[in-house]
Amino acid sequence: MKIITFDLGGTLMEYAGMPASWTDYYKQGFEAINSYYNCKVSEDYIKQSVEILKSFNPRLHYREEEFSPNYIFSKALEHWGKNIPIRDCVYQFYTGLKLKAEIYLDTIPSLIKLKNNGYLITTLTDLPTAMPDELFKRDISILLPYFDLYVSSLSCGFRKPNCRGLQMIAEYFNVPITELVFVGDEDKDRETAIHADCQFIQINRKNRTSETIFNLTELIEKLID
Repeated sequence: MKIITFDLGGTLMEYAGMPASWTDYYKQGFEAINSYYNCKVSEDYIKQSVEILKSFNPRLHYREEEFSPNYIFSKALEHWGKNIPIRDCVYQFYTGLKLKAEIYLDTIPSLIKLKNNGYLITTLTDLPTAMPDELFKRDISILLPYFDLYVSSLSCGFRKPNCRGLQMIAEYFNVPITELVFVGDEDKDRETAIHADCQFIQINRKNRTSETIFNLTELIEKLID
């Protein structure tokens, strides 16, 4: 059984124009909640919410344990003192960010070729801070039919470099974790593979190096051609 696991952001897709850390956009998201529900909270209250959300951002404050979007936003909005539905606030926040997902041009052709050559395709992705799975899945809906199993930090409960997600994939298909091939773009992806003792292939779509692949065409050449 040949199983390949992909990271998503920076590997198969990206949110156009968004940096690695989205903290500069948090204010915009909370302002969208404030406007939609006509909360009329002060600028200071919004700034407090931004700081609370920043405290959950793993790029600023390292953590491996994942928290639900409802839990994070209930903390970020508690001081507003408004009786507004937290789940809907999460959606308004991300609507306010005006995200646009872009699937890399080589992604779907490469996934098709892998499947045609007998590979099972799985994912292990860290969700943006407090983003629900259903929102992220909506943004990558065109890719979902190609996945035999989708695992995120939210569905497995841990963020990379914790390898619990890879363990779940191995358990699901009843194979040793060491047989997985993990493809990702960040050092934390490499560390995850090291913890799992499985093969890792690093993709770097910005700079061609001798230690990485530049695109998925090179991945196909490495695994199939």
